[in-house]
Amino acid sequence: MNNIKNKSIILFDGVCNLCNSSVNFIIKNDEKAYFLFASLQSDVAKEILLHHNSNKINFDTIILVENNKIFYKSTAALRIIKRLDGPIKILYFLIIVPPFIRDSVYNFIAKNRYKWYGKKESCVIPTDNYKKRFLDLI
Repeated sequence: MNNIKNKSIILFDGVCNLCNSSVNFIIKNDEKAYFLFASLQSDVAKEILLHHNSNKINFDTIILVENNKIFYKSTAALRIIKRLDGPIKILYFLIIVPPFIRDSVYNFIAKNRYKWYGKKESCVIPTDNYKKRFLDLI
């Protein structure tokens, strides 16, 4: 895990189609390869969360580990957007919306994500080009 220095780690629901599409979008718009990934179902994610004194794994949220801090839900999503390349960055302005409002929208989407987007039987395996960005595959 030496390659995680100066990187941020995104923990995501590996069986969620919406989450996997989001990870693919992040990879395509992260030209500097700033982000590394691990599915919340992996042992790596469990280790990372335990290291940060968080032993509760909640599969309905994206988690960002950045500069030794953990961010959840809409705050994590917006901090990720801030680092991406392209016009998507403009959405970071939504950080001014109070978290309880942002997270209520996030929770609504998270609650319905399987119904709207479906889910896989197991975690998706990335292409060879991207395997090095997934901590649970290194």
